[in-house]
Amino acid sequence: MVGKSIQYVEQVLTSLDKSPELTIGIIGDFFLDKYLVIDPVLNEISLETGKIAHQVVEIYHSPGAAGTVTSNLSGLEVGRILAIGAIGDDGQGYELMQGLSERNIDVTYLIQSKKIFTPTYTKPLRLEAGKRIEQERIDIKNRHSIPLQIETAILTNLEKIIEEVDGLIIADQVEERNFGIITDNVRNKLIELGQKYPQKVIFADSRARIGLFKNMYIKPNKFEAYRAIYGQNKKGEITMNEAGHYGMQLSRKTNRSVIVTLEKDGAMVCKKSKTTHISGIPVAGEIDPVGAGDSFSAGFTVAKCATASDEAAAFMGIVIASITIQKIGTTGTASPEEVKMRLAEISP
Repeated sequence: MVGKSIQYVEQVLTSLDKSPELTIGIIGDFFLDKYLVIDPVLNEISLETGKIAHQVVEIYHSPGAAGTVTSNLSGLEVGRILAIGAIGDDGQGYELMQGLSERNIDVTYLIQSKKIFTPTYTKPLRLEAGKRIEQERIDIKNRHSIPLQIETAILTNLEKIIEEVDGLIIADQVEERNFGIITDNVRNKLIELGQKYPQKVIFADSRARIGLFKNMYIKPNKFEAYRAIYGQNKKGEITMNEAGHYGMQLSRKTNRSVIVTLEKDGAMVCKKSKTTHISGIPVAGEIDPVGAGDSFSAGFTVAKCATASDEAAAFMGIVIASITIQKIGTTGTASPEEVKMRLAEISP
């Protein structure tokens, strides 16, 4: 049971029904998540170096970062999903485009260029007692600012798509300023579009700069909310009341509701002078929280585009995340059928 949140079930069900009618764009940092399954039983010793040569027995990949959001939207059967951004014209880019195409993502506005890498998280998984144990990750990221030519093309594409989308999700994954797709100029354009099109659902998630977004919904966790206000990390725990207070302060800056996520405790929907707590959904067994925030972003945006209230949209995000965190070793998504099953489980 999740208390008062049950009142939002009907709005979630309506949102699922309307999902095939929606067009949602995702702008941001598209990564490739690449998994290498290693069987230590097959280890060899390199004749040249004397070091262990790990043996890969399976390779699979999926879209990551902004791509994880597109996968979640695809799982929810959104009618049209647009990818906006830029990746490398390289092998990782080929695999990423392949993964997006398999999920029916429209890549018309996803630029490929030899001037940048396709950001990639390479994740070795060691087989051990029938399980896949994640090892140290190998990252490929761009170590310089995005070329002006690419930034200009992204700004042009934003102008092209804004009229046709019901919602736009911003996935600002790269922590180094201007090294990712959401540069200062791109963010300023998004703020401008948020003011020009207040009826559009624009939703931002940013690892390092969430406090710089305005005229749109933003989704910090409670520590990011504190940092967005005070410019430094919070030492110690943050209570639910404190998280709500930070969210209200941010709402006064953004001119929209702010969704402060609270991990297992759900989320706070914060308006300028009011907060509403949306309870978390307890789940049993092993979980993998990686990607839960992207699942929430997709669920929230679908619900808002389907005219749900802010509170019902946050509840839908929580429901989606409660499903995807139970899918281990892969980028989890939730289908409409799985959402309905979870709602049935938690309803009285």
